[in-house]
Formats: sequence, C-alpha cells, structure tokens
Amino acid sequence: MLEVVMPRPVWSGAISFGLVTIPIRVLSATENHNIAFHLYHEADMGRIRYQKVCELDGKVLDQYEIGRGYEISKDQVVEVTDADLDALPLPTAKAIEIVAFVPAESVDPIRIGDSYYLAAEGVAAKPYTLLRMALERSSKVAVAKYAWHNRERLGLLRVRGDAIVLHSMRWPDEIHSPEAVAPAL
Repeated sequence: MLEVVMPRPVWSGAISFGLVTIPIRVLSATENHNIAFHLYHEADMGRIRYQKVCELDGKVLDQYEIGRGYEISKDQVVEVTDADLDALPLPTAKAIEIVAFVPAESVDPIRIGDSYYLAAEGVAAKPYTLLRMALERSSKVAVAKYAWHNRERLGLLRVRGDAIVLHSMRWPDEIHSPEAVAPAL
C-alpha cells in the first residue's frame, strides 16, 4: 500500500463567504522534482557563487544591509520596510474570501498557477464538506481573493476528489496577448 505523506502547511486562515467562515490549513498540492545543478569553474572545479554588490561603491553586502524600495523615477526610490507592508490594510490577510461562483468552463486555463489543498481545521469538517458538495453538485468553481506575503492575490477554489483545491490565478493584466505570437497571414 502506498504511504500517504501529508505536506507541511504553508498558510492557515479561513474560507469565508457571507456569514460562513471555515477554518483551514493550506498544503502544497504539488512538488518539484527538477534536478538542481551547481555552477563550477571548469579549470579548477571551484564553485561559482553569486554575490549582492552595491552598484555605486562595489561593496559586497550582507543580507542585513539590503533594503527594499520602489523606483518612482531613475533618480528617486521610495524605501518600503517590513513594517510598511505589515501595516497595509488587507482584508484578506487571514481569509480566502469567495467573491463569486462561476461555471468551471468559464475559467481560461492560462490564468491558473500553483495549486494547494485546503484542509479543514478542527470543527470545520462539516461546513468544509458542505462547501465541497455545493461546488461539486453545481459544477461551479469559486473565485476568491486572499493575501499571502503582503500581496492580495486572486484564486480559484474547485473540488478534487474529497478535497477543495486552491489554485492561484493570474490577474488579467499579467497575461500577455496571444496576438504577439500569432502568424501574420
């Protein structure tokens, strides 16, 4: 018999819609089996490393010396700190907020990104199962908003077996037009 390995939760919060809140844990639904290669100097097999270097003074920097900023113009950068990001008012910071139920076939697959299983937390098994059954019986998926890493994201909830899956989705402005690659006739 195949051993089932439960992945480590990557986030916890709740699914919410209307007056319903379902506490959940988010678990990665996929894993990467790519082979990672290191780069070596062919002459002496010394490992090649990348360093973070200040372009103004050429100094190699430690991680604690590196900040973040948003470039407004070539000569103007606004510093953005962790405290600034933590203070952003994201209503979806601890919830996957369902905003619409749509037919599954209405979602263009190019918009779908990474996939995660949603596992019911504690006493949430019954409302979780009711939501799963409602999605399954209606042949619909739920479009949702959620926030991870201080960024609001778009998601899609659908049923897979006895579980609800969250697919990260790309916003419409993140998808290139296919016209650029279509052959000219």
